[in-house]
Amino acid sequence: MKNIWYFLMLFSLVYMLFYCPDKTVPAIIDAGQDALFLCLKLLGIYAVFLGFLGIVNETKLSEKISSLLEPFIDFLFGKNLDKQTKNFIALNISSNILGIGNASTPMGIKAMQKLDEKNNSNIASTAMIMLVVINATSLQLLPTTIIGLRASFKSQNPSDIILPSVLTTITTTVLGIVLVKLFSKIKFKKTKRLKKLCL
Repeated sequence: MKNIWYFLMLFSLVYMLFYCPDKTVPAIIDAGQDALFLCLKLLGIYAVFLGFLGIVNETKLSEKISSLLEPFIDFLFGKNLDKQTKNFIALNISSNILGIGNASTPMGIKAMQKLDEKNNSNIASTAMIMLVVINATSLQLLPTTIIGLRASFKSQNPSDIILPSVLTTITTTVLGIVLVKLFSKIKFKKTKRLKKLCL
């Protein structure tokens, strides 16, 4: 993957130097400034929500959220998960629902590490795949990060993204869950057949 990025960067640079050399340096400087301003804007948004998640975790509110989401977590990931793993998954899912975005990543990483410890294999389990799919589709009832970015860029109606975001993320999340469940059943049936053949 890194070789592809190297090629794209080198190709873009060579193209700019040959076809519009007078715009190369200003374009690089402008892009650097834009990236820095975007990072600073995101830093403020994520600082607030990461602090909020830290408080939730320290005050044991995560356990209450976990107990509320437990039936949903059991359905998606199986009933044989320990309490700490369920807490991390609950925080990850709830922060995604609130549209915090990348601020939910630390909890997702911790949940994945716990699932990997339980799996004890180099192959991703169904629960691990499910966690990746849920984070990739990212069900959002309140896309706070996007609203915050739109507000910072002086959007007249920063919250008008809510309805399209809700409809889109519900559709993708439900479809992702259905596909993971479907393929895990197909895999289970194939494994069962192979075991019978081996016996």
